[in-house]
Amino acid sequence: MLTFSETTDESSMSTAPRQKKDRGGARTATPKAQKAEEPGDERRTESVAAVGKAFAILDAIGQRGQIGISDLAAQLDMSKTTVHRFLQTLRGLGYVEQEGDTERYRLTIQLFQLGALALENVDLVREADKEMRLISQQTRETVHLGAFDEDSIIYIHKIDADYGLRMQSRIGRRNPLYSTAIGKVLLAWRDPAEAREILSHVEFKKSTSKTLASAEAVLNILPNVREQGYGEDDEEQEEGLRCLAVPIFDRLGHVAAALSLSFPSIRCGADTRTHYIALLKHAGAAISVRLGYRME
Repeated sequence: MLTFSETTDESSMSTAPRQKKDRGGARTATPKAQKAEEPGDERRTESVAAVGKAFAILDAIGQRGQIGISDLAAQLDMSKTTVHRFLQTLRGLGYVEQEGDTERYRLTIQLFQLGALALENVDLVREADKEMRLISQQTRETVHLGAFDEDSIIYIHKIDADYGLRMQSRIGRRNPLYSTAIGKVLLAWRDPAEAREILSHVEFKKSTSKTLASAEAVLNILPNVREQGYGEDDEEQEEGLRCLAVPIFDRLGHVAAALSLSFPSIRCGADTRTHYIALLKHAGAAISVRLGYRME
C-alpha cells in the first residue's frame, strides 16, 4: 500500500512504512492495518479438518460393517496413506479393530459404550421442550408430552395455549388410553397381544357420545394409527376438543412417549389439521433422533 513518507518533501511517494516520532524524537513504524495470519491459526484449521476426516472414516465403517483401506479411500476420496494413518490412530484409541483374515476394519464396542454414556444423560422433557415451544409459537395451541403409566396416560410436560378457550390440564394429570390421541399412539406401536392385555384391565367410561366403549373398538383402529403415523381424539375425551398426537421413539425403536396438540374443534379446518399433523411429525422425529433413535 502506498503511503506518504514523513520528509520535508511531502509530495514524494514511498512504499516504506509510514514513520512517526515518539516523545523522544525517535522514529517508529506505524502498525500495519491487517495482521498477518499466525502459524497457530493454520494449525487449528488443520486440526479441525483432521477431526472431520476421523469421523467420516468412523461413519463409513459403521455404514459398511467391515471395509478395507482401498475401498474406504475410494469412498471418502482420500489417499490410502492418509486413511491408513487415521486407522492406525483410531485403532490405537480402541475405536476400530482389524480383521486378521480379511485385513478389513470394523468398529469396536467402545463406540457403543461412548454413546451409552451420552444417552444416560438424555432427559426426555429437556429434549422435547425446544420442539414443543416451536409448535406452540406456530400454532398458539396447547402442546403436551405424555407417557404410558399403568393403564392410563400421564402428562409429563405441557405448554399452554395463548387463547382463553383452551384445554384445561396439568402436568401429572392422568387420562384414559382409549379416549386420547396420546393413548392411541402409545398402544398402536405395541404388540397387539400386549395392547389387548393392557386394555383388558381398563374400565371404559363414556366421557362424550364419541368415546370408544370397548377394547375391541380401540384395537380395531390401532393398525390405522400406526400406518398413518399419528393418533387422533375427535371430541372423545371432551366435547368441543380435538387432539392429534405422534410417537417419540427411543434408541431401541420403542415408543417412549407421545407428543400432542390440543385445540377446540371450532379452530380447526381441514387445512389446519393437515398443517398440525406435519408440524407434529417433524417435531416427533427431531426429538426421537435426540433420544438416539436412528431414522430409517
